[in-house]
Order: sequence, then structure tokens, then C-alpha cells
Amino acid sequence: MELVDHEGPDTQLCAVVEQVGEITIKRALIPEPKRGEIRVKVKWVGICGSDVEVFRGAREPEFISYPTRLGHEVAGIVDKVAEGVIGVREGDHVALRYVWGAFSEYVCCSPFSVKVLPKSLPLLEGSLIEVLPGIIHAAELGDISPHKNVLITGQGVSGLVMTQVISLYSPRNLVVTDLFDEKLELARKYGATHTYKMPHEHANTMDIVGADFPDGFDVVIPCLLEGDGMVDAINATAQNGRIVMYGCIGTCRKPVDFFKIHKKRLDIFSTEPKRDIDNRRYFDQGLQLVMDGLVNTKEMITHIVPLAEVARAFQLRNQHKGDTIHVMVDCEVN
Repeated sequence: MELVDHEGPDTQLCAVVEQVGEITIKRALIPEPKRGEIRVKVKWVGICGSDVEVFRGAREPEFISYPTRLGHEVAGIVDKVAEGVIGVREGDHVALRYVWGAFSEYVCCSPFSVKVLPKSLPLLEGSLIEVLPGIIHAAELGDISPHKNVLITGQGVSGLVMTQVISLYSPRNLVVTDLFDEKLELARKYGATHTYKMPHEHANTMDIVGADFPDGFDVVIPCLLEGDGMVDAINATAQNGRIVMYGCIGTCRKPVDFFKIHKKRLDIFSTEPKRDIDNRRYFDQGLQLVMDGLVNTKEMITHIVPLAEVARAFQLRNQHKGDTIHVMVDCEVN
């Protein structure tokens, strides 16, 4: 996206992270879709945990450099279709996946990144469909069945969606942990059989849940940001169990005991679909779960902030508070 220093009908607002902890509004040219692309007028973008980590400076240089642009949980309306595009049409309501830098008024992308939404589904509820392919894939990798105990660490936005999806796989027990009562209350509503409030972010899970689950868990799905949570996940996994790394993809600065992984015979999986066809299938399944009322993507939205105030939105999302869960940025500029 080409930044400019003037306003005009061919320009738009966009957010730029200048350096760690500093996100500002800039002007950029409205992009034109190339052959085989569409342009989307962005309406809603959620602030993902990965956005927060970049804002905090918690990602390593090989992942990100500054200045940069953020935003990938997108819902909007197709406003221009270039030559070579079939299927997607101007006026379609869409959710986007694998599109970064969407805290702006317009973005261009290929149809591969697009999931057309029914117009009966409010766009506000459509933006979080972006997270569902990875979450459904995580559930499948967990090989969850009614005789298994599952642990999800962290009940942020993705953790709460994960709890809803995992509950559909009918585990024997679905155990979740978090720092805040408000999120644990939602988790119980979404199917958690046991909830545990962690005393602080560095607490060891087994110190809190071990009396009830002394052997650990058959499946552990960390939904925390920081990579250090993987050490805790290893400790909480039962013999012959598996860890599905939906979260904890940030830098891990604690020593990892690989002998413990070997001794326990643990399997560790990452969750992004490896095949394009699987990504599309999970995209379809995720939308269907929302349309069927089995996954609620609206209830966890606690704040809505206009694009012009994106710095305030990130300050809100960066706080550790129970009454701040999902912060949505309204990118429709009048």
C-alpha cells in the first residue's frame, strides 16, 4: 500500500505500527485490484492476539519488522472485481483469510482468501470466521473422543471459540483455564465442564488442576500468546497424549525439556492447514457452524472503536482485564 501525505478522493485511512507500542493513522492511495483480484471495502476488523504481540514487540525479527501494518480478521463488501475473477461479485459480503494489513478502508486480495457470506449474517459476526479454519483443524488433530480429557489454556477470543468447537467433539471432560472470571463464565456457557481461575499468568496449570486431574490430559490445546506456555502444556499432557499448538507461537524463552516429551511419548502438532483444499473445507465448515448457531462470534465482542481511534483500540486490547475480550475496529469511514 502506497502511503501519501495528502487527502483526496483517491486516498484512504490506514493504520501503521511505526514502532513497538505506537500505532498511528496514515493516508494511503486506495489500491486498484490487479487481474485475478478483488477489492473489498472493509467494515470490521478484529484485533487478534497476534496483532497484540506485534504491537507489544513480542515477535522476533524473522516474523516481523517495523514499520508494519496489522489486521487480518476481516469482514467487508466487495466493491470492485478485476478481470479474470469468477464467482465473486461486486456487492458480495465476505470474510477474508490470509489477508494482512486490513486496518484500512480498502484491501485487495485474490478469491482464494475470500469466503462469501450470506447477507442475512451480520458482517460484525462474520469477521471472526477467519479464525475457524485453524480451530477446526486443531480439533481434528486432537483426535478427540468421548473417553478423552481435553485442556484448553487461555480463554481469550480464540480460546472461547475453541471451547465452543471442541465441545462439539464430546470429550469426556473439557477443562479450561484463564485469569478472569468473566471469560470463564462464558466458557462454561460454551461447554466447558471444568473451569479454573489461574492466580497469575506464570502459574503452573498442574498446580491448580492437578488434584482433580493428577494424570494430566489426553489433549492439550494452548490458546495463549506467549511461547513459554508450551512448557506448561508439556507438563500438563498425560502419557501418550498430544499437544495441538493453536497458540503459544510466540517466542519461548524457557528451557524445553525434550527428554520429557520423549519419555511421555507426546505428539505435538501445529494447526494451520497445510493444503489449500483443507483451508477451503474448514472455511466452509466454520461458516456453517456460525450459521447453525453452534458457534457464537458476537457475544465476546466487548468494545467497538472507529478506525480513526485505532490507537485507543490497541490500548484497550493490550490490557489484561476481564471485561475486555474482543475489540472490533469499525473501518467504515463516513
